[in-house]
Amino acid sequence: MYAVIQTGGKQYRVAAGDKLKVETLPAEVGAQITLDRVLAVGSGGELKVGAPLLSGATVQATVLAHGRHDKVTIFKMRRRKHYQRHQGHRQNYTEIRIEQISAAQ
Repeated sequence: MYAVIQTGGKQYRVAAGDKLKVETLPAEVGAQITLDRVLAVGSGGELKVGAPLLSGATVQATVLAHGRHDKVTIFKMRRRKHYQRHQGHRQNYTEIRIEQISAAQ
Protein backbone atom coordinates (compact mmCIF):
# COMPACT_ATOMS: atom_id res chain seq x y z
CA MET A 1 0.00 0.00 0.00
CA TYR A 2 1.25 3.47 -0.83
CA ALA A 3 0.02 7.03 -0.45
CA VAL A 4 0.71 10.44 -1.94
CA ILE A 5 0.97 13.03 0.82
CA GLN A 6 1.48 16.78 0.86
CA THR A 7 3.64 18.49 3.46
CA GLY A 8 5.72 21.63 3.33
CA GLY A 9 4.31 22.57 -0.06
CA LYS A 10 5.68 19.41 -1.68
CA GLN A 11 4.17 16.04 -2.57
CA TYR A 12 5.71 12.68 -1.72
CA ARG A 13 4.84 9.08 -2.66
CA VAL A 14 5.33 7.02 0.51
CA ALA A 15 4.89 3.45 1.70
CA ALA A 16 5.16 1.91 5.17
CA GLY A 17 8.77 1.79 6.33
CA ASP A 18 9.99 4.62 4.06
CA LYS A 19 12.32 7.27 5.45
CA LEU A 20 12.20 10.74 3.96
CA LYS A 21 13.37 14.27 4.64
CA VAL A 22 10.60 16.87 4.60
CA GLU A 23 10.42 20.56 5.42
CA THR A 24 10.77 21.28 9.15
CA LEU A 25 7.86 20.05 11.28
CA PRO A 26 7.19 21.35 14.82
CA ALA A 27 7.60 18.01 16.62
CA GLU A 28 10.13 16.50 19.01
CA VAL A 29 12.43 13.63 18.02
CA GLY A 30 10.66 10.33 18.67
CA ALA A 31 7.17 11.86 18.51
CA GLN A 32 4.35 10.24 16.54
CA ILE A 33 2.78 12.59 14.00
CA THR A 34 -0.29 12.27 11.81
CA LEU A 35 -0.17 13.57 8.25
CA ASP A 36 -3.76 14.15 7.15
CA ARG A 37 -3.16 15.90 3.82
CA VAL A 38 -3.42 12.70 1.77
CA LEU A 39 -3.99 13.17 -1.96
CA ALA A 40 -4.20 9.52 -3.06
CA VAL A 41 -3.99 5.99 -1.66
CA GLY A 42 -3.17 2.96 -3.79
CA SER A 43 -2.92 -0.77 -3.24
CA GLY A 44 -2.10 -3.12 -6.08
CA GLY A 45 -4.26 -2.10 -9.05
CA GLU A 46 -6.69 -0.05 -6.97
CA LEU A 47 -6.22 3.70 -6.56
CA LYS A 48 -8.35 6.16 -4.57
CA VAL A 49 -7.82 9.79 -5.53
CA GLY A 50 -9.14 12.77 -3.59
CA ALA A 51 -10.47 16.04 -4.96
CA PRO A 52 -8.02 17.43 -3.87
CA LEU A 53 -7.75 15.62 -0.49
CA LEU A 54 -8.94 12.14 0.44
CA SER A 55 -11.26 12.53 3.43
CA GLY A 56 -10.58 10.20 6.34
CA ALA A 57 -7.20 9.00 5.05
CA THR A 58 -4.20 9.49 7.33
CA VAL A 59 -0.53 8.57 7.44
CA GLN A 60 1.20 7.87 10.76
CA ALA A 61 4.90 8.76 10.99
CA THR A 62 7.67 8.94 13.58
CA VAL A 63 10.11 11.85 13.76
CA LEU A 64 13.66 10.46 13.57
CA ALA A 65 15.81 13.62 13.49
CA HIS A 66 16.08 17.28 12.66
CA GLY A 67 18.96 18.58 10.59
CA ARG A 68 20.22 20.75 7.78
CA HIS A 69 20.88 19.84 4.15
CA ASP A 70 24.23 20.39 2.44
CA LYS A 71 25.17 23.95 1.59
CA VAL A 72 24.00 25.34 -1.73
CA THR A 73 26.31 28.04 -3.09
CA ILE A 74 24.87 30.98 -5.00
CA PHE A 75 27.37 32.88 -7.15
CA LYS A 76 26.42 35.86 -9.29
CA MET A 77 28.79 37.61 -11.65
CA ARG A 78 28.65 40.23 -14.37
CA ARG A 79 31.61 39.90 -16.66
CA ARG A 80 33.84 42.93 -17.19
CA LYS A 81 31.87 44.92 -14.56
CA HIS A 82 33.79 43.94 -11.41
CA TYR A 83 30.58 42.58 -9.88
CA GLN A 84 30.62 39.35 -7.89
CA ARG A 85 28.29 38.17 -5.12
CA HIS A 86 28.68 35.02 -3.03
CA GLN A 87 25.89 33.60 -0.91
CA GLY A 88 25.24 30.24 0.76
CA HIS A 89 22.10 28.54 2.02
CA ARG A 90 21.37 25.46 4.15
CA GLN A 91 17.74 24.34 4.33
CA ASN A 92 16.40 22.82 7.56
CA TYR A 93 14.64 19.46 7.38
CA THR A 94 12.88 16.87 9.52
CA GLU A 95 13.56 13.20 8.86
CA ILE A 96 10.52 10.97 9.33
CA ARG A 97 9.74 7.25 9.00
CA ILE A 98 6.32 6.22 7.70
CA GLU A 99 4.72 3.73 10.09
CA GLN A 100 1.18 3.15 8.85
CA ILE A 101 -1.18 4.23 6.05
CA SER A 102 -4.90 4.13 6.69
CA ALA A 103 -7.26 4.67 3.76
CA ALA A 104 -10.66 6.33 3.89
CA GLN A 105 -13.65 4.06 4.51
